[in-house]
Amino acid sequence: MRLLIVGSLKGQLTTATKIAMENGATVTHAEDCEQSLKVLRNGKGADLLLVDVALDIRDLVMRLEAEHIHVPIVACGINSDARAAVAAIHAGAKEYIPLPPDPELIAAVIAAVANDARDLIYRDDAMAKVIKLAQQIAGSDASVLITGESGTGKEVLARYVHGRSQRAKRPFISVNCAAIPEHLLESELFGHEKGAFTGAIARRIGKFEEATGGTLLLDEISEMDVRLQSKLLRAIQERVIDRVGGTRPVPVDIRIIATSNRNLTEAVREGSFREDLLFRLNVVNLKLPALRDRPADVLELAQHFARKYAEANGVPVRPLSAEARRVLTANRWQGNVRELENTIHRSVLMASGDEIGADAILTPDGDRLDLAKTAPAVAHATLAAEQVTRALVGRTVADVERDLILETLKHCLGNRTHAANILGISIRTLRNKLNEYADGGLPITPAGAGDYRNIAASA
Repeated sequence: MRLLIVGSLKGQLTTATKIAMENGATVTHAEDCEQSLKVLRNGKGADLLLVDVALDIRDLVMRLEAEHIHVPIVACGINSDARAAVAAIHAGAKEYIPLPPDPELIAAVIAAVANDARDLIYRDDAMAKVIKLAQQIAGSDASVLITGESGTGKEVLARYVHGRSQRAKRPFISVNCAAIPEHLLESELFGHEKGAFTGAIARRIGKFEEATGGTLLLDEISEMDVRLQSKLLRAIQERVIDRVGGTRPVPVDIRIIATSNRNLTEAVREGSFREDLLFRLNVVNLKLPALRDRPADVLELAQHFARKYAEANGVPVRPLSAEARRVLTANRWQGNVRELENTIHRSVLMASGDEIGADAILTPDGDRLDLAKTAPAVAHATLAAEQVTRALVGRTVADVERDLILETLKHCLGNRTHAANILGISIRTLRNKLNEYADGGLPITPAGAGDYRNIAASA
């Protein structure tokens, strides 16, 4: 983890600095917002900013957004000024911490931000084989491709490989290729020079340079545009990158780990992924099995999450009852480890008595897991599909596809991720289709067009 302290807080944050460094974090200081921006642009990066509440946090947030720099901000202040705290939160800070800080509070904030603290828990032989291979290749600089369904723990495994490599003490930088708009991804990866495009107000170091000496994780690489794939291929082969608007190549020293929940061989056949890039990335392929294919891991993970969320919520650690264990092992876990984690988190909050019983193992909408039939989003989408297919004869494929996509999105209450999963297409393909329909004047269900909290937890 990389911590950046902004403002005249250095002396007041001795506790925070000590805790962060004890957990392997690097700590950098900046005197003001302008200097903090220079630090971030120059590739030192940060996973968390601790900012003096006396500084203009709103202006800092706006400038970070303008330069597409994504980093959470926690405001800190010496005085217990409620108005200053509220103003900081409204300005865009995630949290406010009074100074001098409480050690446990600082530790909790840092732990919440430091996602690399996630444990790799397994018992099943199918998972053990993958971990054994990961251990064998961790010490090399070979590129690694990690594949598996959404929620199986691809990023956790990537951090595991990095943590056991010769680069473990160097940066681990993750880029979600599906979450960053196509026209910004090139700048995010390779950086840009001042004036390279509208809004490029200063030189910015990209993730390749930021990760120099360490590991760069390209998450969901299958969503990257083919044009950008060619530039990525050159960067991997030549170990040099070109900043957007730059005039000379910049050398980089990184290890590449990529993840995908799609079959990249099929993507190559479809023409949406370069075959030569696949060969470069796929030196070693770590295939994560779905949770339903590693049944011995279900209870091991469930017990781990039960302890974790009991401690996080300040409630007693309760064992899983025999009936609860039966319910957990019988479920298919379509959302894999992510779905299991959310389910156990709910069970910890809902359980009463000395054990976590089956009545606390609930779906997001409150039904018992073993009694629930079909998830609401899937049921709505199925109904939508049936309605659309009743009148297929005499219509073009494009018309049918359009109606199916729009109706599925509508019944998913605008949730793009769920709609894409149900339709069996990538989130980028869905976005492109929606942009096409919007350009044609068709109404598009906006994200969050209703209460989809009941389906979001299993995403």
